[in-house]
Amino acid sequence: RLKVPPAIAQFGRTLDKNTALQLFKLAVKYKPEDKSQKKDRLKKMAEEKAAGKTDSTFKKPFVLKYGINHITTLIEQKKTQLVVIAHDVDPVELVIFLPALCRKMDVPYCIVKGKARLGQLVHKKTATAVAFTNIKNEDKNEFAKLIEAIKANFNDRYEENRRHWGGGIMGIKHQHAEDQHRKAIAKEEAKKLG
Repeated sequence: RLKVPPAIAQFGRTLDKNTALQLFKLAVKYKPEDKSQKKDRLKKMAEEKAAGKTDSTFKKPFVLKYGINHITTLIEQKKTQLVVIAHDVDPVELVIFLPALCRKMDVPYCIVKGKARLGQLVHKKTATAVAFTNIKNEDKNEFAKLIEAIKANFNDRYEENRRHWGGGIMGIKHQHAEDQHRKAIAKEEAKKLG
């Protein structure tokens, strides 16, 4: 029944299922390395360095960035190409400023369902937001199409979303009571007309 301010209500409008599926398929390719993978990479780099090779083939991989403070800094420095925000962050104040910041810095952003889904991408239980910073050449075409769809749904509709209040939905009992009241009024009108 309570009205929900637009800044909070925008988290109820998430990315559609098909686009979200494409996004998560792409994001899986950019999962950060886990501890064992990092250990192996650093070990091989150390072996190469010890052998005297200067040209290292084990460059740091392109990965998703996570952590709200880190992402905020990256957005402010305009180093992100896409920010993905979870819709169910509690308290919502942690991420409520991100859409406005992204729009101000002209960074594409989207809101997806499930902080746990974002957490799986970065080997954590939950993640409030993740960011793409660098994209591999083979994924650039797919990523560009994704960005286009996301911008149309979120960045370009920011002003429209800023005006829409949420909430105002009555409970199921109240809805039934309203229906009965409406039916009773309609019955009375029918009796009067004869």
